[in-house]
Amino acid sequence: MSSGRSATGGGATASRDVAIIGVGYVGLPTAATLAHLGHRVVCGDTDEARIAALRRGEMPILEAGLEQLVRAGMAAGRLRFVTSAAAAAEGAEFVFLCVPTPQSDDGSADLSYVEAAAREIGPVLAGGAVVVNKSTVPVGSTLVVERVLGRTDVTVVSNPEFLREGTAVHDSLHPDRLLVGADDPEAAARVGRLFAGTGAPLIVTDATTAETIKYASNAFLATKLSFVNAMARLCEAVGADVRDLLLGLGYDKRIGFDYLRPGPGWGGSCLPKDTAALLRIAESAGYEFPLLRGVVSGNEEQIASMVDKVVAEVGGQAAGSVVAVWGLTFKANTDDRRTSPAVDIARRLAALGARVQAYDPTVTGLATGRPPADLTGLELCPDAYEACRGADALAVLTEWDEFRRVDFDKVRDLMASPRVMDARNLFDPAALRRRGFAYTGIGRR
Repeated sequence: MSSGRSATGGGATASRDVAIIGVGYVGLPTAATLAHLGHRVVCGDTDEARIAALRRGEMPILEAGLEQLVRAGMAAGRLRFVTSAAAAAEGAEFVFLCVPTPQSDDGSADLSYVEAAAREIGPVLAGGAVVVNKSTVPVGSTLVVERVLGRTDVTVVSNPEFLREGTAVHDSLHPDRLLVGADDPEAAARVGRLFAGTGAPLIVTDATTAETIKYASNAFLATKLSFVNAMARLCEAVGADVRDLLLGLGYDKRIGFDYLRPGPGWGGSCLPKDTAALLRIAESAGYEFPLLRGVVSGNEEQIASMVDKVVAEVGGQAAGSVVAVWGLTFKANTDDRRTSPAVDIARRLAALGARVQAYDPTVTGLATGRPPADLTGLELCPDAYEACRGADALAVLTEWDEFRRVDFDKVRDLMASPRVMDARNLFDPAALRRRGFAYTGIGRR
């Protein structure tokens, strides 16, 4: 089918029965948005504790505005939660698969959750239902779902998500575009009409192209991040200031300011997995994709350079030093630590023999004495100040707003040596230096 583009329009659409399978970072914002748009939504998930918490109005993930949207949907009777995919899908006109697709050891996407969900809902689907692949899946996954469903009277389409963690509710309510890949243009249009209230343009293409667009989008964002990190390192080498460089770039409308923020490296649940997947797609087609390989290796070099910066701050030898770390999530306003460069850097420092005292506002349960498995080897602290007690250097690795409000005079007095490696360029170097700190940022003088 040839690609096309048409506006969905901003008018109201008829209420439909929708099932959402999986209530994580993709499924829950999608469900809350569809309920907000007037549809009747039932969410199914096998995690009974998570479903019980949602029924009480408690959110399993940190996402701005999500609790209010979920509670409003429940109060209006348009949003319910059940503990099985089959119970959610029975009688639904649309079933969104929003289950995890984690990266396997060989770098490929693990489709076992997608296949298990399809296997469970297949027998209960109503004739004419549309099954929507919302999870990020490899090219060709619609065919995999069709095969597992074993239903010739059901249509499978691809509708990739483009949500940013931390702003997923805003992105769901105000998407830049709606992308649907399907062999049946009417099925694609039906999915588009579900989101008519957002007023976003609808792009209809084939499923293979839709799945590839998702990977291409994240790979391009990763490219921008690796580029700006490389430019920050160049600024350090030549004595330029990355802040002014970014102003000069960002005001060019062809480039824009989005994703032009240097940092410790990019991570999270999407960019690393999707760039690796796109490289595998290219490799299987006989294309080496040297540009994207450079983007990935540039990110690895950036993370390693952040470790080197911290080691330099403590005198060139990590062993025996005490390093304070502020931030463990891969970015602020989310509780997601998957493939977090902050965690990677902290763990590398610990492996070099440093005592790492870390604080992140989303890491809770310290009183139990059982740290999360990914944070083993780190000393978790209850607040930013305790992390700094006796530290030889402070590494700021996540851009939480609360770090901007700390009392740096108190921080200085708590530290053994007042040295800051600001991997997010949160602070004014001159202001910290006036308070007696040695300051190192990213691409800043």
